Amino acid sequence: MMRTVVVVGALLLGVGAVAAQQDQVKQTQAQMKGNGKNAGALVAMVKGEKPYDQATVDAAMAQFEDTIKKFPALFPDSIKGMKPEGDYYASMKVWEDRAGFEEHIASFGKAVAEAQGKIKDLDTLKATLPTIGKQCGGCHETYRIKNS
Repeated sequence: MMRTVVVVGALLLGVGAVAAQQDQVKQTQAQMKGNGKNAGALVAMVKGEKPYDQATVDAAMAQFEDTIKKFPALFPDSIKGMKPEGDYYASMKVWEDRAGFEEHIASFGKAVAEAQGKIKDLDTLKATLPTIGKQCGGCHETYRIKNS
């Protein structure tokens, strides 16, 4: 009887750990999708597909700042190697080259901080967005894998 209780307890702990990992992955994916949505809105303005809107710019910058604050917790060791559903997942390089990954995070943070308060119209958005986009893209090229 005691053995059964121990086995059931261990199974429940295992299921709980897997559920927690899946939740973490979903939170990470949601954060990154939020970045993509906001970056897309800025790109649409730069391309002339949508009119310039300061509220949209401010919301995008706030999203980026939120991501920078959350980055350390978005990729914990508990999700290392997971290949979740969705379009993309984190490459093992996130954990194998943690210093390089953190350097990309810092570069993204610097680009966002430097842009903060400078974007006041379409011209300043056009001048600033490529730097932010370069930081996002550089990290994605190295630390993100497309699900096939």
